[in-house]
Amino acid sequence: MNKFIQHCGIVAPLDRANVDTDMIIPKQFLKSIKRSGFGVYLFDEIRYLDEGVADQDCSNRPLNDDFILNQPRYVQSSVLLARVNFGCGSSREHAPWALEDFGFKSVIAPSFADIFYNNCFKNGLLPVVLSEKIVEQLFSECAATEGYELKVDLERQVVVTPSGEEFAFEVEAFRKHCLINGLDDIDLTMQSVDDIKAYEAKRKGEAPWLFGAIKGN
Repeated sequence: MNKFIQHCGIVAPLDRANVDTDMIIPKQFLKSIKRSGFGVYLFDEIRYLDEGVADQDCSNRPLNDDFILNQPRYVQSSVLLARVNFGCGSSREHAPWALEDFGFKSVIAPSFADIFYNNCFKNGLLPVVLSEKIVEQLFSECAATEGYELKVDLERQVVVTPSGEEFAFEVEAFRKHCLINGLDDIDLTMQSVDDIKAYEAKRKGEAPWLFGAIKGN
């Protein structure tokens, strides 16, 4: 998993509340578990004018010009600004995969669905909770300034505006540690690989018949 320490990027304002995971990545694209290749299908139903199907070439699909990610000023965005209850609906891990694969590093919103929030941390995407008042301010500043950028600093736990104004956010210490060090669940497990091997060796000595059964002997 990629490390997240701090990131400064152009903001894309998605002015919708209750954006669910099916809107983030529709169900027809969930066949793959490779974690990559989902960015072209991000927000497929509102990003394109036709109906998307899995494994299709999206390069010539008709675009919805009113959708923010199709507008030139937001094409290179890497910070998503959203409204309340972002990531609600089903628990699909493909949702943060699609956001990360598109190029987003952080999502800022007043609230997130719990499972989506947890999945973001497991996939190197930083969800930041700020108050509705602050988020409204950021939406206004973003609309007024083309190329509007925010700096998201996980070490200091602040979001910094172009004017230097800072907004603090909370993040659980263990999740912060994992993101800063790029540790997903597998990486965390591998940190204990010597202990795991020692336990397996001990168990093999205590109950060798179990290991024979596993091997089919």
